[in-house]
Amino acid sequence: MSSAAGARLVQRQLGRMLRSKVAGDDAPARAQRIWGAPGERWFTPADPVWRVHADASMFPAGVTSLLLQSLHPLAMAGVAGHSGYKSDPWGRLQRTSHYLATTTFGTIEHAEEAVAAVRSIHTRVRGKAPDGRPYRADDPHLLMWVHAAEIDSFLRGFQAFAATPLTPDEADVYVAQAGIPAARLGVVDPPTTVAGLREVLDAYRPELEATPAAREAARFLLLNPPLPLYARPGYATIASGGVSLLPGWARDMLGIPVPGVVSTLVARPLGHLGTAAVRWGMAGLAERRPSDSPGSPDSPDSPDSPDSPDSPDHPDGSGDPVGEKAAV
Repeated sequence: MSSAAGARLVQRQLGRMLRSKVAGDDAPARAQRIWGAPGERWFTPADPVWRVHADASMFPAGVTSLLLQSLHPLAMAGVAGHSGYKSDPWGRLQRTSHYLATTTFGTIEHAEEAVAAVRSIHTRVRGKAPDGRPYRADDPHLLMWVHAAEIDSFLRGFQAFAATPLTPDEADVYVAQAGIPAARLGVVDPPTTVAGLREVLDAYRPELEATPAAREAARFLLLNPPLPLYARPGYATIASGGVSLLPGWARDMLGIPVPGVVSTLVARPLGHLGTAAVRWGMAGLAERRPSDSPGSPDSPDSPDSPDSPDSPDHPDGSGDPVGEKAAV
């Protein structure tokens, strides 16, 4: 085997492992439904939300999002009590990945179905936090916090780790576009600009608290991930990138001992390394996008494409999309 063929094999194996963890073993079938179904979509490949959610920066940004969201005591109580993040962490990740991929890249019909399914689940998620306060997952106030923390993290990740960051105007469009499915999910008046997003986050600061459940979740994500030992160094680079994206006040609240200078000089470069490895691994899998025209040289359906199912170099003919693999 040549060195090039060996590198290609390693690349495919890495891509398959990442795809399996993030999108599940049935990723090819899900991808075909998301990307192969004809019909109008909310977004196109030229839209900022498509670019952000299809990028490998979603891996470290996903860690950031979970850490930041955990700081709201009621949101964290709901996660601890109902999500199964410890007993079934990969299942939770795969469900989130599928929702993001469907609402970003899927047809409007399928996106509306995904939103309706989550809304139905939210109506059944309710309880009391350790301090006795009631919570419910369909509370618009909590939905706004989860949404704002999530898209702020995704935007920070893309701006830090993507090859070409969004312009200020594109960043505003991203925030507005991310609010389209959020509004249908129950978020009232989601922010439409970066400035508006940051105002929303600032308004929640007095409510945030590093509860024991939040610190436990941070330890689980950063120190005890559900991975074999050989995979932990690679995950550590991604987690480091996620920590580097957190606002300093959030790191302080969670007791993460990464001062600003260490975040800039150590954690951020590790995040670049981890994101680059994810991007390289995913590039080894075939990509099928609604924007591809069958038979075009760049389309995986073309026999001239190295990722064509008819090509001996095609890994499995799955047509698995970057978006489904990257969204977390």
